[in-house]
Amino acid sequence: MSFGVQLLIICPLVFLAGFIDSVAGGGGLISTPAYMLAGLPMHNVLATNKVMSSVGTGMAAVKFSKSGHVHWKTAIVSLFFSASGSFLGSQLALRIDQTMLKTAFTLVLPFIAIFVLMNKKSAGMGQKLFGRSLYAAAAFIGVLIGLYDGLIGPGTGTFLIFAYTTIIGFDYITSSGNAKIVNLASNITAAVSYILAGKVLWAIAIPAAAANLAGNYLGSAYAINKGSAAIRKMLILVLAGIFIKLILDII
Repeated sequence: MSFGVQLLIICPLVFLAGFIDSVAGGGGLISTPAYMLAGLPMHNVLATNKVMSSVGTGMAAVKFSKSGHVHWKTAIVSLFFSASGSFLGSQLALRIDQTMLKTAFTLVLPFIAIFVLMNKKSAGMGQKLFGRSLYAAAAFIGVLIGLYDGLIGPGTGTFLIFAYTTIIGFDYITSSGNAKIVNLASNITAAVSYILAGKVLWAIAIPAAAANLAGNYLGSAYAINKGSAAIRKMLILVLAGIFIKLILDII
């Protein structure tokens, strides 16, 4: 597949991923498979997507940090352990055979999608943990989900929010703020690992990042006027098509 055709496949899909992510979440479920559909080797898929994701997550993290909706003490603990977990996950991914990694990702994608799509915004039941228990939970959340993010990636933000609301009891907005800060740390750590391994395809990563940012920007404006119900339906349809294509590729 030529470079031009790859960009024609990737850029519209990562634009859509940014649009969907800003409105309803779950954009990572589209961006990673987008590179796979374009025929990139799996290590290049993960590496290039991590660089792109770091840009979008960074913008969201700055927005949340300015809003004051971040519990910084737990976020910093989770951030440190998330970076450690992400480093281990990315190193593990680099050592797994690319065909095996692609097959594993394709098989696990529907389960991640179901969790993301079925998970409702939890308001939290009030903070449950304090003192050492609070920081131990923050460390556990960081290292476990960071490991997942470095190894696979899609759905990380949703998993973090779910963990903060259910385990610690933070409200949804605080959980979202923490999730953006922690996810940024895991994204950057994994991206650095892949950059040092020479797996990032910069000629694709740069235009993809621009397309993703444009999608995020327009999606944010759309969300204010329309809401997320229609976008979630779009996400389901796109995911179904992508999954069918990936299964056919494996067969």
